[in-house]
Order: sequence, then structure tokens, then C-alpha cells
Amino acid sequence: YKEQVFKILDPEKTVVEFNSRWLNDFTAADFIRLGSRYTLARMMERDDFAKRYRENTPIALHELLYPLMQGYDSVALKADVEMGGTDQTFNLLVGRTLMGQYDLEPQCILTVPLLEGLDGVRKMSKSYGNYIGINEPAADQFGKAMSVSDDLMWRYYELISSKSLDEIAALKKDVEEGRLHPKKAKEALAYEIVARYHGEEQAQEALQGFNSVFADGGIPDDAPEFACEHGDASKPPVFLTDSGLAASRGEAKRLIKQGSLSLDGERCDDAETPLEPGSYVVKLGKKRFLRLTVR
Repeated sequence: YKEQVFKILDPEKTVVEFNSRWLNDFTAADFIRLGSRYTLARMMERDDFAKRYRENTPIALHELLYPLMQGYDSVALKADVEMGGTDQTFNLLVGRTLMGQYDLEPQCILTVPLLEGLDGVRKMSKSYGNYIGINEPAADQFGKAMSVSDDLMWRYYELISSKSLDEIAALKKDVEEGRLHPKKAKEALAYEIVARYHGEEQAQEALQGFNSVFADGGIPDDAPEFACEHGDASKPPVFLTDSGLAASRGEAKRLIKQGSLSLDGERCDDAETPLEPGSYVVKLGKKRFLRLTVR
């Protein structure tokens, strides 16, 4: 817990030292007294806890303690305002309650909506692998933004774009009424994201690069090259695995069965027939390319 406080408050050294001091002085007796300030009934009002209790799903003690400890941060800091995602609403309200218990003016709380990740299901998170990193190369940012669904695109517009809600509504209406293709709207969003972190020039390059590879059927300049002998080595599952394009032959066969493999722009569903000698442009899925030579 102390490490978390340090990471969050490191820019303000005096605040870090203050938090460190109260954490070091926080004895077991203090902890018990803090626990007496909040009831189990109130804790079980949290939707997640209530649902799991009804379903007889275990709730660990540390999960109940976490809102108390976060709430006591507000007491120790005598916070005026605390901001967090909507998933933190309960914890923020615990802070307000505890502040009242300690005769402090309860803080104001501000909540912001959570941005769904590229999968459109869970919140965007590096640990889930469904994120667009602000330090990622321009091409990666652009490609990831273009991978979101047409429906999720509008959520990204609302939470990420600098466009006004009226402008977004007009854009959405143009798409719905057929005046604008969804891909063009998504390109504009991806361009805006990249321009924000890399500048207009790299955003334009990312747009052109994406269209040359994914829209026009091209191949990236930095696509790896691989050579193999005619025969078993030139069977798709084998060269895909040996070249590193697929993690295993099992994965390669699964992707081929799903229709994810193309050779020179043509879909290939045959996992058993060796490729004849020659040169091939191999594409696996949307983003994996290979320049293949069969000798």
C-alpha cells in the first residue's frame, strides 16, 4: 500500500513524506478504531460485494479493507476534492463518510467514465492487453484505433476526441444516413489520436501506411524475409511456425482453418499441400506479413 501511495504522489515530496509518516505510525489499534468507523452493512451496499454475497462467491477480507484504507487517505490529506473512474465511486464515497466521522468537511468527488479497451468489453488496461499506449509508435496507435468496432468507435469519439458532442452527433448522422463511410470516420479518429502524441506529419504517414498495407493489399517495407526448401518445410503450418509468424503449428492450423492466411492476396485454406518453389507474399491475420522464398 505504501508503494502505491508513493507512485501516485511522488511529484509532491512533502505529501509523500506525510503519507509515509502516518502509514508507519498506523498501529493495529488504530486500524481497529478505523474499522469501527464503518459498518459491514454499509460495505455490503457495494454492488460487487452484494452480488458475490448472494451468489456465495468468496469475498476476501483485504477487499473489504481496501475501501477503508483508500478512504482514510482522504482523511489524512484533508482532501477537498478527489477524482476517480466510475469504478471507484464506492471508495470515494467511503472517503466522504470517514471524513465526516473525523469531523472534517467531506470532500467533493468527481467521477469520469471508463474507456473500454479494444475488445469492447473490459476497461482499457495494459494488463488486459487491450490498450492503445500513448508512447507507442504512430503506426501502432493508428492500427489499433482502426481495429475497434464501428459501434465502439463512437464511444472513443466521445471520450477521446476533442470534437464537441454536437460535432460527433453530426458525424454519426452522416454515417447512419450513408453520406460518410464508417471507415473514413474511424480514420479521422485514428488520425486525431496519432496527431496528438506524434504530430500531424507522423499522423499523415500512419494514415498512408495503413491504407497501403491494409486497404490496398500491400506489404510493409519492414516485413521479415524467410526461405525454406520445397517439401514438408514449405507446408503452410511449418513455414509459418519456423519463420516465427505463428507461435506453433497448432496455432497456424487454427488460423488457416479460420481463413486468416493469404498468399499473394489470395485466401489459402490448404494446410497440407507444400508450396511450389517461388516467391510469395504471406499475410496471416490482419497484421502479420512475410516475404517467403521456397527453394
